[in-house]
Amino acid sequence: MTHPLIALIDIGKTHAKVLVIDPETGAEIRGSRRANAVVQGPSMRELDVEAISQWLLDALRDAPHRDRIRTIVPVAHGAAAVLVDRENRVIAAPDYEDACFERVNAEYRQQRDSYQSTYSPDLPLGLNIGRQLFFLQEAQPQLFSRVEHALLYPQFWAWRLSGVMASEVTSLGCHSDLWLPREQSFSKLARARGWDKLFPPTKLASDVLGPISAEVAATTGLDPQCQVACGIHDSNASYLKFLTTRDHTAPFTVISSGTWTVVMANRADLSRLREDKDMLASVDAFGSPVATARFMGGREYEAIAGTDSRPNAPALLNVIERQAMALPAFASGGPFAGREGRLINADNLSGSERASVATLYVALMCELLIEMLGAEGDVLIDGPLATNPLFGSVLSALLPTRTVALSSGDGGNTRAACYLAGFHDAQAPTMTPAASMPLKSLPAYRETWRKLTLS
Repeated sequence: MTHPLIALIDIGKTHAKVLVIDPETGAEIRGSRRANAVVQGPSMRELDVEAISQWLLDALRDAPHRDRIRTIVPVAHGAAAVLVDRENRVIAAPDYEDACFERVNAEYRQQRDSYQSTYSPDLPLGLNIGRQLFFLQEAQPQLFSRVEHALLYPQFWAWRLSGVMASEVTSLGCHSDLWLPREQSFSKLARARGWDKLFPPTKLASDVLGPISAEVAATTGLDPQCQVACGIHDSNASYLKFLTTRDHTAPFTVISSGTWTVVMANRADLSRLREDKDMLASVDAFGSPVATARFMGGREYEAIAGTDSRPNAPALLNVIERQAMALPAFASGGPFAGREGRLINADNLSGSERASVATLYVALMCELLIEMLGAEGDVLIDGPLATNPLFGSVLSALLPTRTVALSSGDGGNTRAACYLAGFHDAQAPTMTPAASMPLKSLPAYRETWRKLTLS
């Protein structure tokens, strides 16, 4: 009998993709991708969930060997919840980058739980889901009164496919202000405002919610018995695939990359977390808190690089010698949110030189976050940064006493998808040690960058 396949649905902030995976080999048979957009709703900017939904159904219908797909695993970005009424119609899908949520900052800050309880920092825009809900409840009471269900983003896609509603802790615990990671329960704010009652029962990321709906089966041609897993927050999927394949007694550090670059420190001390530096306790797939720091590395890289050029060794060496550098920050979020990013000694750079400056910037930021967290052990890079030809080498040079390794693939989280689909013996992610480079002038470059950044 032909063995079953898995479909991974990965809805990021910038891009979405569907990957068909062979769980026996971990190979990606084929992927469909699209760029995401936001739309203007009646009261705020919103995620374009209807366009993604149509694309998703088309991608599943056109998937190779679709008759062999037995499990669908949804993965999606954090700080997002889709609000649904009692007739199962979408009322709102707030985009966390809309500045409208800051109109309620003064009132909201008086009611949110302490950082020491939630380990959820007070973030700009709508990066706390609690602020999104508070804004709608206060500024759009008629709209909010229609809300029957709040579905975290991975579980929204699971519901769209299966018709079954659930919640899950990796998204609840993603700087939402809604979750107490030590107590593993809703925050005082969520209970006082009645929001806890809007969220469906909590399930494990690996729990099967049910088969696809009859409508989805008819539209896509998938086997009607194809099962839908509850799903997981994207950075936690990166973390999970290492958590389930490494020695649990040894600390390690994961750098998950995409629009956000997220540093997650296994076994690190939560007492090192600082609210003013955008540090938080993530919650892993098993409910345990994980010391975390992050910045919008993908967004900032694009802002600095400015082109599609790739970095190369001669360009990198040239910008280090010239001390052409980027100083934070070029996007919202992260330890330097609120600062205006700038380039210095960067006139007339070529495309590959700008990409090299961007690579150096992201590596220096990652090293700084690792230091702030007190993160120990091997440094494991996942996602687009693992495909950058020089990032691993630069970070390895910045961390000469540590092992820095790159995950194969493009961050599709295939190992996590296999695990969540019940294939616990699926092949572990292939890790490649970062290549060494002679970067003798890097320490002086780093010292200047740190002085200018931290002064």
